[in-house]
Amino acid sequence: MTDTKYERVAVIDIGKTNAKVVLLDGKSGAEIAVRKTPNTVIAGPPYPHYDIEALWSFIQATLAEFARAPGFDAISITTHGASAVLLGKDGELALPVLDYEFEYPQAIREAYARLRPEFSETCSPALSAGLNLGAQLHFQKNAFPEAFERVWVIFTYPQYWAWRLSGVVANEATSLGCHTDLWNPAKGEFSSLVDRLGIRDRMAPVRSAFDALGPVLPELCAVLGLSRPVPVYCGIHDSNASLLPHLILRKPPFSVVSTGTWVVCFATPGNIEKLTPERDSLANVNAFGKATPSARFMGGREFEVLMHGLAMPDGDLDDVIDRVIGKSLMILPNVVEGSGPFPGRCMRWVGSPASGAEKVVAASLYIALMTEVCLDLIGAQGEIIVEGPMSRNTVYLKALAAATGRDVIVQSGESLSGTALGAAMLAGMKLPISGSIRYTPSLALKDYRDAWLTS
Repeated sequence: MTDTKYERVAVIDIGKTNAKVVLLDGKSGAEIAVRKTPNTVIAGPPYPHYDIEALWSFIQATLAEFARAPGFDAISITTHGASAVLLGKDGELALPVLDYEFEYPQAIREAYARLRPEFSETCSPALSAGLNLGAQLHFQKNAFPEAFERVWVIFTYPQYWAWRLSGVVANEATSLGCHTDLWNPAKGEFSSLVDRLGIRDRMAPVRSAFDALGPVLPELCAVLGLSRPVPVYCGIHDSNASLLPHLILRKPPFSVVSTGTWVVCFATPGNIEKLTPERDSLANVNAFGKATPSARFMGGREFEVLMHGLAMPDGDLDDVIDRVIGKSLMILPNVVEGSGPFPGRCMRWVGSPASGAEKVVAASLYIALMTEVCLDLIGAQGEIIVEGPMSRNTVYLKALAAATGRDVIVQSGESLSGTALGAAMLAGMKLPISGSIRYTPSLALKDYRDAWLTS
């Protein structure tokens, strides 16, 4: 890492649900401006896929707006995982970018199960739908052989956007190491699956997330109104973007909980040997190429389903928390099936909420207890830093502290741009040292937690 050399950094941040472009001050890390758009999935044909051109139009329009005023000096990128782009020599997509929630035909799933490497090689568990990126590539190769023959290069999702900006093709380890089956984290190289799929010669070269791949293409500079060369950084997987500032600024042990559509837990140092692939714990690869114990569940989606349009009540909810705990009102997993630490289980309520406030509190306690289980699976120790939307849910934060028996920390004034801050650090931006809010274990949750675990 070098000292900050840019006044402003523009970050393209594509999540599973929404995409945004964020402009950050290079010295303070403050968010100057943000523009957002839904990340739309087109139903097909040939299968559900992301509306790439709509995202590209949004990205170009926003970068052009930011270029006019106040301007930016570098571009970095972060996106969700479990996505790859198959590009033809003509610069067009050989096949659409597949939505990882799409379920493949049973015969293809069974064939892939016989093909994929062991967990001991990849630290990547067998996941549903296309959450294993290797499963997507296997499906596309077998279901669309003629289109797949046209593939010139395969690269991970952040690096596709870097290519559209710079014209340089690359892959990167945080996205390759995100339960893809394509990466061997112990050796820091492609796994045996790449050869089994016969795609090694099509995989873009692996570059560091910190690499500046090149300047924005001259023809794109004209479209965006850029008057001077602007470097484009390689980019990073979004949960690893949230982790990066803490790897740089904190001493272990600690854990980071990155929340969004997914709740992703990282432990530093954690325990690789304790990982249980059947319960969705795995090793991610951080920005420095090191295997990092991780576990996750679709917590943001689950909370959205449970809230069903309800808003967080204003004011102190301590009385509602006491009431919910006192009558053992709880939600048992899984609200969203197909991932997480409780495979095969279906959601059910224990008791009935008497109000919207009770439902909100019960939902928050559920997400906290699911998070605690994930942290335990990866051998987490020390303070817990929570990033993203759940960092503003005080019920969740209090319950997580109580369930784990450890302090929970939220950076004061944190916005939804935790991933953007991490991505901007690839360009040398230093995270501002600011105050934090600390939640200590004070909630009487033991009996409730024990009942939830054994129900």
